[in-house]
Amino acid sequence: MNNLNRRDALKTILGGFGSMALSSNLYSQLAPPSNLSTNFSGGPKRVIFFLQNQGFEPKTCIPLGMTSSGSLANATLPEPIKALQPYRQKMHIINGLHGKHTSPNHSAFFGALGGYRGADGVPPSASTIDYELSRVLPKTLLPHLAIGMDSLGNMSAKPTIATLSASGAGQPIFMYSNPLHLYKLLYGGLATGELKNQHEAHSSMLKSIEHIARTSGVGLPAYDKNLYSQFTKGFEQMNGLRARLDKASGDLAQFAPKLDKLYTNPTFETDWHDRLLDLGISALKSGMTNVLTIGSGRGEIFGSWKGLGVEKQGHNLGHMPQHDNPIWIKIRQYNSQMLVKLIQELESVPEGSGTMMDNTLIVYTSNNADKQHTKGETWPFILIGDCNGAFKTGRFTQLDGTRPINALYTSILNTVGVKTARFNMSEKMAARYDSSTGPLKEVIA
Repeated sequence: MNNLNRRDALKTILGGFGSMALSSNLYSQLAPPSNLSTNFSGGPKRVIFFLQNQGFEPKTCIPLGMTSSGSLANATLPEPIKALQPYRQKMHIINGLHGKHTSPNHSAFFGALGGYRGADGVPPSASTIDYELSRVLPKTLLPHLAIGMDSLGNMSAKPTIATLSASGAGQPIFMYSNPLHLYKLLYGGLATGELKNQHEAHSSMLKSIEHIARTSGVGLPAYDKNLYSQFTKGFEQMNGLRARLDKASGDLAQFAPKLDKLYTNPTFETDWHDRLLDLGISALKSGMTNVLTIGSGRGEIFGSWKGLGVEKQGHNLGHMPQHDNPIWIKIRQYNSQMLVKLIQELESVPEGSGTMMDNTLIVYTSNNADKQHTKGETWPFILIGDCNGAFKTGRFTQLDGTRPINALYTSILNTVGVKTARFNMSEKMAARYDSSTGPLKEVIA
């Protein structure tokens, strides 16, 4: 099915519905924030956020010999990201943004994508940039998908976890860590045999819970009834989403990854990491989602990469210097190979006069600024994709540390038509942490 037919098929499936799933795991949003004006006229049609935990040491991404801003045309990328060397003209490496106001320390958690104070156990104080973008990008069945990669033990014990994304104050968005669970959600309608039985049983159970929950709130006081209605609405919308995905399964079948034994019997955690990435790519290529958030380490202080030959794991990795460290070179190279796969897969799908990658922005960074126990004084980012000229590429930019990560998020919002001077930063906060206002002139073309 070519790209045009794929989009037409999904339009038919989507036809007429006004809102989709809003639950602890999946949700939808169709209207822009009431305080922002939107005029979608270009920029990215989809955005991918890839966050590696334990920090992003600048020397692992700054081109060799470069100490000031300049072109990447003749640059040599450092060993940890050398896999991206052929794509340097599509890249913009940025150093010198700060996140001091996010109190990162071990992790900024929701603050990494929210641009506000975040800490272990601290709920989100506002929505995050990935959620806000999913509100204004073209409609899809599943506007936002979040996947989290960790050790096998953590992914098995907590197959969903919320640490990075939020739809509002106190409203975390969960990410998926068990690839079989995610496969059944996205492609359960295609299942056969025992997997089909499991999918149908799960759907039936959720419908029963929805019915019980809806009929059990009678007689509650008004305030409690309002809270309870939000709870029951979550089941209603989750079931609605599952039904729509099942209905779309025939059109989505060609994009479903091969379901192999490593979904249920992985040898290493990286087997699950790779399959989660495949599912994320399939959701993008099928047009099922326009925003993908990848949390390597799931926004926390853990993480494991035994499949790469790295025996050390968890918090200990954060106390190791990343520059010229063979362990961190392996981890960062693994990430870079994932980024290359994302680029190549999106380049393989025609879209408009180019490919999906021509309309995609990839944002690679950390949930923890530059290192463990950081104050967030410098927070490196790599942007990949110019989105038809919306972003400057082929550049390394060294900033002076006076603009926050919020300024980058403001820049991205402006490219999709959300005209705002600040993202999640009051004038009082900006007076202390931001030397300017509006998008970063160094980033926007």
